[in-house]
Amino acid sequence: MNIKNIINEIQYIEFIGDSSQEINEVIQLNVNNKNQKAIFWCNDKNISKLDNISCGTVITSGNIDKNNLKNNCNYIIVENPRRAFQEILTTFFVEKQTFEIKASAKIDKSVDLGDNLFIGENVVIEKNCKIGNNTIINHNTIVLKDTKIGDNVVIGANNTIGGVGFGYEKNKAGKFVLIPHIGNVVIENNVEIGNNNCIDRAVLGSTILKENSKIDNLVHIAHGVVVGKNSVVIANAMVGGSTIIGDNVWVAPSASLLNKIIIEDNSLVGMAANVVRSVNEYEIVAGNPAKVIKKMKK
Repeated sequence: MNIKNIINEIQYIEFIGDSSQEINEVIQLNVNNKNQKAIFWCNDKNISKLDNISCGTVITSGNIDKNNLKNNCNYIIVENPRRAFQEILTTFFVEKQTFEIKASAKIDKSVDLGDNLFIGENVVIEKNCKIGNNTIINHNTIVLKDTKIGDNVVIGANNTIGGVGFGYEKNKAGKFVLIPHIGNVVIENNVEIGNNNCIDRAVLGSTILKENSKIDNLVHIAHGVVVGKNSVVIANAMVGGSTIIGDNVWVAPSASLLNKIIIEDNSLVGMAANVVRSVNEYEIVAGNPAKVIKKMKK
């Protein structure tokens, strides 16, 4: 494609350069780039590095110094360079998903399957599950009974969804016995789940990942947890049973959240935080035990 194709597909503030320039490669910001046909993006933190580039097409903000533009460079000026870069990657450089159900997948006859699905090699989907439209379930993932998955969901490889959580009680002899988990997991529309995660079914009711929530790799979501809309839980995080995470929450890598606490809307849990108390709206917490370090503006 050429630059004209690109700027016709995104919202931009201004273009400076040759819109007929062909684009054939996406790269990171590299002051030593010699490919005139490469495209890359630059945030404001690194904007001074653009003084040293000699060719290529850069996606940048309006904070660029227009008195120091290079003749061999093209500039797509946008409000949010990273967002524009994401849109360009998605539109022009990502292979389009094909929809198929692999022959090695094991799907119970009772499963309600939507349209336009990709179900990978060795996927197992147990009885009474429901899978929505345009959903992707990648290789070796296990979806246990009664799980409900919405539309436009992406689930990575090697996940266990709907497994039994770690809930025990001592019997009269003082030995730990498992409390039956008879609930399920509900994954709403537009949720994305990475690889190698465990998302446990509830003891009663549902473990819920709400619309547009994003779960990274190697995350444990315990029984009865609710992850709110548009919230993010990042690699190696552990969310204890019955914890409620609100909307627009950011849970950073390796954070541990105690069971039965509430992380209110628009809050942020810092990296490796050990959260043992509920977190109020717009608070940033960090440390062990986690403490409030800042209050964000509403």
